[in-house]
Amino acid sequence: MEQELIPHLFRTEYARIVSVLARRFGFDQIEIAEDIAAETFLTAMQSWPVNGIPPNATAWLYNVAKNKAKNYFKRQVIYHDKIAPGLIRNVDLTNQPDIDLSAQSITDSQLQMMFAICNPLIPAEAQIGLALRILCGFGIAEIADAFLTNKETINKRLFRAKEKLRDENVQIEFPGTAAIEQRLDNVLTTIYLLFTEGYYSINQTQTIRHELCFGAIRLCTMLIQNSATDKPKVSALISLMYFQASRLNARLDKNGELILYDDQDTSLWDAEMISKGGYFLNRASTGKQLSKYHLEAAIAYWNTQKTDSIEKWETVLQLYNQLLQIEYSPIAALNRTYALSKANGKAEAIVEAEKLQLTNNHFYYVLLGDLYSDVDNQQAKTHLKTALSIAKTATDKQTISKKLDDLK
Repeated sequence: MEQELIPHLFRTEYARIVSVLARRFGFDQIEIAEDIAAETFLTAMQSWPVNGIPPNATAWLYNVAKNKAKNYFKRQVIYHDKIAPGLIRNVDLTNQPDIDLSAQSITDSQLQMMFAICNPLIPAEAQIGLALRILCGFGIAEIADAFLTNKETINKRLFRAKEKLRDENVQIEFPGTAAIEQRLDNVLTTIYLLFTEGYYSINQTQTIRHELCFGAIRLCTMLIQNSATDKPKVSALISLMYFQASRLNARLDKNGELILYDDQDTSLWDAEMISKGGYFLNRASTGKQLSKYHLEAAIAYWNTQKTDSIEKWETVLQLYNQLLQIEYSPIAALNRTYALSKANGKAEAIVEAEKLQLTNNHFYYVLLGDLYSDVDNQQAKTHLKTALSIAKTATDKQTISKKLDDLK
């Protein structure tokens, strides 16, 4: 039993313990917070198989973490006073308040940490890496898998990011009212990228990573629950994620192969998540700002509607037109071309697709292969073979190979 419970609790509680302790220690000593949290779970792994799982496992972990933090401070005081006076820096040894692991303190700590690490002083990939490590409880190996690199690279990346935040004296605190709007965009971008990696992972062995998707939703929920960050664009982002997450169970078959949108079993779509998406999309309609998240959420809404009418695709096409005006991206341009084919036919879509010239993107050639299917099957095969040659993941190669087989 403990073999299943401890990993689950590690995923949820490690990040909470680290955030609370890090607020106490600051970035100067954040490794201490991580070590205390890790030692807490090591103690659980040693104790629970012998003594049994405590009635309230979470409270047990919090109590152990508090005691370990107090013991750390005691050892530091002794070292400072008896062994090496004056050598301990950056830790206030005179003020040792109780470590507050109440629900409100945990939420506040994670929000503050979110704003601290989603900082333009460090690269976007470092922000996501720190978010995965500190806010989602991911191990270094898991983060390395997510970025298709090795543990050494991730360790160096996170170390440099922490050093930069230390050097710039970035505080783990909630920004002032004037700074929230400026910093909120960075926070939302990190959450968005976190969800995107989960929804379509570049990981070689997992196309969909549910824990990333729902970790992103959890972080966004904290923003919704705080009055200072409960903005329309936050509601728009969580709406988008709920709409997208509603189709996760329909996106892979029993062999782990990707099921494209047109072939999904709509009975597997999650009605409750679609309802939540609609609720937050309605909340996002207040205010005067139209963000990219509003438009993507509206597109995602239409993708949960089972109709295949011309009216649906004309609406989606207009939404993509607006989205590309706000923020151009190659994937949005490709998706717009797909919507164009549904609304106006393949001939017009082929002309628009070939203008994109996204020759280093295998999705580009997959789209061309689909558009040329039943129009010029030889051209379709050529494009799909090109897509197959540059696709990186096994799942993508399987999907493209199946398309080629269907053409034959």
